[in-house]
Amino acid sequence: RRDFPILTHPKNEGLVYLDSAATTQKPAVVIEAMNDFYRQYNANTHRGAYDMAERATNAFEGARSKVAKFIHAPSNEQIIFTRGTTESMNLVAYGWADLHVNEGDRIVISEMEHHSNIVPWQMVAKRRGAELVYWRFEDDGTLDVNKLSDLLTDRTRLLSVTQISNALGTINPLPEIIALAHEKGVPVAVDGAQGVAHQPVDVQGLDVDFYGFSGHKMVGPTGIGVLYAKKERLNEMQPVMFGGDMIESVDYQESTWNELPYRFEGGTQNIAGAIGLGAAIDYLSAIGLEVIRDYEAELTRYALQRLQDMDDLRIYGPLENRGAAISFTLGQIHAHDLATWLDQKKIAIRSGHHCAQLVMKRFRVPATARASLYLYNSKPDIDRFVDALKEAKEYFSKWF
Repeated sequence: RRDFPILTHPKNEGLVYLDSAATTQKPAVVIEAMNDFYRQYNANTHRGAYDMAERATNAFEGARSKVAKFIHAPSNEQIIFTRGTTESMNLVAYGWADLHVNEGDRIVISEMEHHSNIVPWQMVAKRRGAELVYWRFEDDGTLDVNKLSDLLTDRTRLLSVTQISNALGTINPLPEIIALAHEKGVPVAVDGAQGVAHQPVDVQGLDVDFYGFSGHKMVGPTGIGVLYAKKERLNEMQPVMFGGDMIESVDYQESTWNELPYRFEGGTQNIAGAIGLGAAIDYLSAIGLEVIRDYEAELTRYALQRLQDMDDLRIYGPLENRGAAISFTLGQIHAHDLATWLDQKKIAIRSGHHCAQLVMKRFRVPATARASLYLYNSKPDIDRFVDALKEAKEYFSKWF
């Protein structure tokens, strides 16, 4: 906690931050790395022959190397910098699916997806005359892999699924899912936004075709993310942003594209963001993703135990083998009212549909409250949170 300036700032004294699924806080080393860039060697990358430009390029490409090592990618050229998971999934949709999905084909996604992994496929289906098919989750918030096989027909061109649900906390069995899809000849795209900062990720071990994630979900800055893809998939894609360093040569009527990964990085990139992401990876790696995973699991078990002791509190999603984002409702108290109450107690949670409106529709609720834990949280944080929920229940009982 001491590593995170915002959590020790006098204005935030006593803050219990439980909204890391929306965005994580940033350690001082990340903030300092970005400040150092702007203060000491701010220059554009890949273009200048002077010292600052070379330092900027080395730092930018060094961050790419750190990302590749972090997720066990085979090479740096398979790491595409984007603005975040949303842009990563859209890059797959426009750059790959528009070339490989045709009329009468099928795209399969799960019902628990974030809007960023729903709407791009809706648009592809409309543009290409394809069918968008949903893999429905079970009442406990899990996906039954046995039901996936029937959805993967010989016309299925892509399966896209989240690694960990931001609304349910469900950890999906990616090895089984990807293996089954590949048996049917179906490529797999994974939304790793809620996964990459919470457990070790090995894209080669998973054999995943596309994997996207965001820097700000992993103690890094906003506005930077990554799309990893198998090299064969990248070679099947078309660029979707044109200009700048993605170009090899320009003639009057035709142009040719740069090599990987630059052909997918049109324009000046978020250089400071990439450097900050590299610093975030260094920070997480020094702690160890296994350590973070185990600590989060301990906190989550403790939180679930305390929450389950409360009357009228319903938890959405599985109670075991789950991530640290816990969505719930408390009696008839609206999630927004509950979040406002907790804010007055200096406890920050999320309320709403969490960009997962299909999950809300499935459970027939307008919104849920969500507390999401991370490495800077503690059991005393959870105790304060639960005690405040009990106070809220008593307070609102005069109306409900």
